[in-house]
Amino acid sequence: MPRLMFLVFLLFALPWPALAATNEASPPVAFTQADRDRLIRLEATLETFMHQVDKRFEAVDKRFEDTNKRFESFQASMDKRLEEVHNRLNDLFTFLWILSGVFTAFTVAIFGFAWWDRRTIIKMASEDAALRIEKEGRVVDLVYALRELSQKDDSLREVLRKFRLL
Repeated sequence: MPRLMFLVFLLFALPWPALAATNEASPPVAFTQADRDRLIRLEATLETFMHQVDKRFEAVDKRFEDTNKRFESFQASMDKRLEEVHNRLNDLFTFLWILSGVFTAFTVAIFGFAWWDRRTIIKMASEDAALRIEKEGRVVDLVYALRELSQKDDSLREVLRKFRLL
């Protein structure tokens, strides 16, 4: 490591005295008419170059502005499309709510109708069964026989009146 530092020192320290000696030893150069003309041409070229660079930067700025305008118009159209999609989804959800309400109402109506019909049919069937048993069954014969017997027996007559069979 010390050796490397020594080499670096030599590389940078040794050329300085030689450079200083060359500056003092060389005579000053005079500014000639050719140098002046060259400097004027250089300034004119530099002026032209700077003017061209300014034009190019203006063109780039214009391109950026045009690109920004395109992006803004694209963003506006995308916002409009997203709003339309949002409105469509809201309409779809509203339709689905209405549809589920209709199906719920139909289901309740069908169950209500089934319950009412079942109750009505059972009631009518029991009344019909009772009437058939009364008309066609042996119970009717038994009631007629008890009515005839009640004409002779007072206690039986009271029992049949109590149950409204007379």
